[in-house]
Amino acid sequence: MKVRTLLCVCALLFSLTVAAQFQPERYPKREFRAAWIQAVNGQFRGIPTEKLKQTLISQLNSLQEAGINAIIFQVRPEADALYASQLEPWSRFLTGVQGQAPNPYWDPMEFMIEECHKRGMEFHAWINPYRVKTSLKNELAPGHVYNIHPEWFVTYGDQVYFDPALPESRRHICMVITDIVSRYDVDAIHMDDYFYPYPKQGVDFPDDASFARYGGGFSNKADWRRSNVNVLIKKIHETVRELKPWVKFGVSPFGIYRNQKSDPLGSKTNGLQNYDDLYADVLLWAREGWIDYNIPQIYWQIGHPVADYETLVKWWAKNTENRPLFIGQSVMNTVQNADPQTPSMNQLPRKMALQRAYQTIGGSCQWPASAVVENAGKYRDALMAEYHKYPALPPVFDFMDNEAPDKVRKMKPVWTEDGYLLFWTAPKYKDEMDRAVQYVIYRFDAKEKVDISDPSHIVAITRDNFYKLPYENGKTKYRYVVTALDRLHNESKIVAKKVKL
Repeated sequence: MKVRTLLCVCALLFSLTVAAQFQPERYPKREFRAAWIQAVNGQFRGIPTEKLKQTLISQLNSLQEAGINAIIFQVRPEADALYASQLEPWSRFLTGVQGQAPNPYWDPMEFMIEECHKRGMEFHAWINPYRVKTSLKNELAPGHVYNIHPEWFVTYGDQVYFDPALPESRRHICMVITDIVSRYDVDAIHMDDYFYPYPKQGVDFPDDASFARYGGGFSNKADWRRSNVNVLIKKIHETVRELKPWVKFGVSPFGIYRNQKSDPLGSKTNGLQNYDDLYADVLLWAREGWIDYNIPQIYWQIGHPVADYETLVKWWAKNTENRPLFIGQSVMNTVQNADPQTPSMNQLPRKMALQRAYQTIGGSCQWPASAVVENAGKYRDALMAEYHKYPALPPVFDFMDNEAPDKVRKMKPVWTEDGYLLFWTAPKYKDEMDRAVQYVIYRFDAKEKVDISDPSHIVAITRDNFYKLPYENGKTKYRYVVTALDRLHNESKIVAKKVKL
């Protein structure tokens, strides 16, 4: 009898532990909260420099208020550049004419990195690896690599692509990434869902000649195509790591890896497949450590007949292959569809609850950023009022770096011409990986227990080594706590100071 009782108690404790593990955290202190800002929709095209700068600043301010802590910004849509490149021409999505520099001159990527970092946001440089023309009607600049090495490219449908089979294609793409990572203070290199192109019915990708030349050792073309992409992904990861070991490399694949009808381990879906149709073996990349994060684009609604959102979130949560997983969210799809269980509401509450119910899911990315800024379906309002009510630090990528910087030094409040400021000195460091690049400022009542795991106490995340104190009459005591963050958001020990405000 005692043994049975003990077993029942153990079972109860186990079930409570499991329930606790999957209990959504209402206000997580660590969460990836990103948004994609794309160029291919033409939102930048031909807009005068100052006006475009102001538009981007306005977007970033709006996203910052909505709690976004990372921006994924499209810098290479068609083997071109929204930045100053010696390898590829200026993008037509910036100036309207490929190869034409902006006038007055500016560098959008440099500008966005600076503005994102000012706001405590990460900057992820989003590139499209293989695409060269979104339409055959598009004019390429005379100096475009296509006009120098036309033999590296293939036409498929109405578009032109690098041939993924060629070593020359991989070498060029890695040169571009080397250039970006070397010259710009990016936090990550990001690739979206365009690997081999989305298939056109009845039309095979024209790589018979390349298969005949490079396909030795492969009995079928599909395995060979996957291998071509695998080699590129591995080379990009090695390139980035060698240059700057704190820069991440992430992908945002199509939302279905494989359907169950193709693979018993696949999801209960019936849509296009990364593995079989785009030749993107995302799980292999994660398993081998060739990618640092994965953001599958789960743009469908809960209840979608072919690709149900809930089914896919659960599937990816169980198939992370030990790499950080974030969910790619479609803002419009979320607000335009009703919650199946509560038809008077849209699907945001249920989607957020699902996302936060799994320990293996570390956040999400909003598509597109403009829909958040425009507050479609009051989406931005909901983020501000509830889901992103308090700031969040991005997750720690402990497989890249798990050592925190030293704590801040010489912290003291000082009266200045600009008001009452809390100053501190940056901690010393020996290696760039240990350098403090940001600081988190927390505020507590004088007798309140210091608990920095509670994000409601965060009053600022800043790159400055000072914080302006909200002085009133000097009669109320508060305790301010400051910690240092390194490039990968490892957090130092605290330094506290009591002040009267």
